[in-house]
Formats: sequence, C-alpha cells, structure tokens
Amino acid sequence: MAADVPTGGKKAMSRTAEARSLWFMNGHVTVHLARAEHKGGFSITEHRMPAGFGPPYHVHHDEDETFYLLDGEIRCKQAERILHAKAGDVVHLARGIPHGFKVLSPGGARVLIVSTGGFEAMLRAASVVAPSDSLPEPQEPTPEMQARLAQICAENGIEVLGPPIG
Repeated sequence: MAADVPTGGKKAMSRTAEARSLWFMNGHVTVHLARAEHKGGFSITEHRMPAGFGPPYHVHHDEDETFYLLDGEIRCKQAERILHAKAGDVVHLARGIPHGFKVLSPGGARVLIVSTGGFEAMLRAASVVAPSDSLPEPQEPTPEMQARLAQICAENGIEVLGPPIG
C-alpha cells in the first residue's frame, strides 16, 4: 500500500503529457515543473535546440541555472572561461556571471535546465505556445525581435549584454 505523502497542496509529480510546450527563439521548450507548482522556488525546463542555436550573451541577476546535457554538445562562455559540454555533462551558471552558449552538434542538443528565480517567467513571456513537439521554422531574429527579447529579459532580472557567442 502506498503511503500518502504531504505535498502542501502543490504538485508532487509531472508527466510529460501534461507539460507545457513553448517555442522560444528557434528552439522547443517543455516546462516540466514551474516554480509556482511547488514550494521549492525553482523550475525544470527541457530545451531542444537546433545546431548553431545560441541565446544572446547575458547575465541573470536573480537566478542560478544548471544545465544537464541530455543529447548533443554545446560551447559555453562563462565570463572569460570557455567550456565544452557534451551529453551527460552538467554546467552550473551562477547568478551575476555573464554567459552564453552555442549548440555545436549537427543534430542539435537537448538540455534540462534547473533554474531559480525568474527564468521560467521570461521564457513564458518571450515564447509562443507550441502547436506540436517539433522545432519551429528557423528564422533570423529581426532588430524588433531582439529589442522585444531584451525588454522581456530586463523585466525578469536578465540583462542582455551582446550577441550570441560564436
């Protein structure tokens, strides 16, 4: 017989079928656990990104991020350090440290991100609901799209510092 586990009225389990799917930039994001769904103050999101994908170089002022690479390979710039991570590796990006990354593997990458703070709220504000689990059609960001992303990031404690890393 299974014991009842108190959850404080918050989510105790997330099923992939119940997760929220978003298109963020040229990638697909699955929100497995939102901060508001439990008392832990963190979110868990899964990111599928095509080869060459990379967000603008930025700094999180309010949250830490931890990447667990499920598939693929990325190059990550963390302040002045360059890290190369592949499937099975963990990369921790502390708040206040500028960083960016680029997907190197030809087949793209899949990354699980555990984050505190407003990262998930920024994702929701800057994304559209994904009608499927596929990646969106790739598009080059326009100056208007870049300005909108920078504004949404700023509203969520994330400062865009420059273009994606090479």
